[in-house]
Amino acid sequence: MTVMTQTWKNWSGGQSAKPQQIYYPDRINALQQIVQCHSKIRVVGAGHSFSPLVATNDTLISLDNLQGLISQDRSTCQSQLYAGTRLYTLADMLQPTQQALINQGDIDQQSLAGAVSTGTHGTGASLQCLSAMLAGFELLTADGELLWCDANEHAEIFNLGRVALGSLGILTKVTMQNRPAYRLHEQQRLFPLREVLDNIMTWKDQHRHVEFWAFLHADQVILKTLDDTTDEILPRKEPFPSDDTILTLCCELVRLFPKLNATLQSTLKYFVKPMQAVDWSAKIFPTPRNTRFNEMEYQIPVEQGIACFEEVLATLQQHQVPMFFPIEFRFVKGDDIALSPFYERDSVSISIHQYHKQDYQQIFSLVEPIFLKYQGRPHWGKLHTQTAKTLQNLYPKWGEFQQLRQQLDPSQKWLNPHLQNLFLD
Repeated sequence: MTVMTQTWKNWSGGQSAKPQQIYYPDRINALQQIVQCHSKIRVVGAGHSFSPLVATNDTLISLDNLQGLISQDRSTCQSQLYAGTRLYTLADMLQPTQQALINQGDIDQQSLAGAVSTGTHGTGASLQCLSAMLAGFELLTADGELLWCDANEHAEIFNLGRVALGSLGILTKVTMQNRPAYRLHEQQRLFPLREVLDNIMTWKDQHRHVEFWAFLHADQVILKTLDDTTDEILPRKEPFPSDDTILTLCCELVRLFPKLNATLQSTLKYFVKPMQAVDWSAKIFPTPRNTRFNEMEYQIPVEQGIACFEEVLATLQQHQVPMFFPIEFRFVKGDDIALSPFYERDSVSISIHQYHKQDYQQIFSLVEPIFLKYQGRPHWGKLHTQTAKTLQNLYPKWGEFQQLRQQLDPSQKWLNPHLQNLFLD
């Protein structure tokens, strides 16, 4: 086990902290000893959350050394893994039994523990967030006890705790419900914005996955669809210069010369070319994301998604904000997880990004009231300003979850200032 004292920063650089020590345990019994010896603890996976979920000046524990496959079950298509396992390593681990995640997003750097604890998701009107793919998990509680939780054993903790922000304890192992390995046909092209808005509610039921990215000063959007296929492999061809390189360059230019924003976005048609590829799902889902950013994301009831998007777009255009990043629009199926942003409602996910070297406060303060107007629920790992008083009205099982949290952690061991703001009145 490694112990370090250093400043911690998240991926975007927007969150930082100076914990008293950072532990890197490589065995669960070592992790238990740490928990028993410290009164205030936060845990970090990949540091890919933009909200201050991890930040602490007390004890920080990294799960980097608790990764890997534990077991696989061919008959149920399930795999048990250490909770610190990164998503991008799963393809090789699951290959021997030809399993694959049912769905995932286009960033695969997160740890399993971090992704499921925050309700991380991809897109697909018939597909739920990653947390809904949990078949069971092992929880290390505040007193150092290990509890296995699934539909039959400690069922209340399992039902309420699949999205818990690390507030019930530390996930040490997770069992994922997978599906047999599959190929996806990816298509990406420019489409007129009005045509997309007029048809997206139909297209969402015609494709396994559909999403689009809309720029503030362009009348065309980038439309992406993914569908199951048995076609031969057609590897994705990365353009030169890469999309990521162009994005970074444009963000820098807009940062230095804000008035160039509209002009740069009007040149999209010269850089975004029709593209298609066929490959195994784990190679199709992820997209390189080296241009750092900060993000706000809210989940809107699906029937109000387009109206919300149009108001957000119009507001940002009206204020001529210096934001080159496009607005992302996705679909997620509802679930039964108490603190999932998709609890009992199918949703549209709308994401706003700002380049990490630019101030995001103005932009996010403009759009957040619009999200709330449409009964939006924030993504727990993204930036937002909600508190216990506002959140309790958005989640029907808020009270049940808080009772369980108090029962499992009466001394508030797992609550940093951000979580205290979220959970304590």
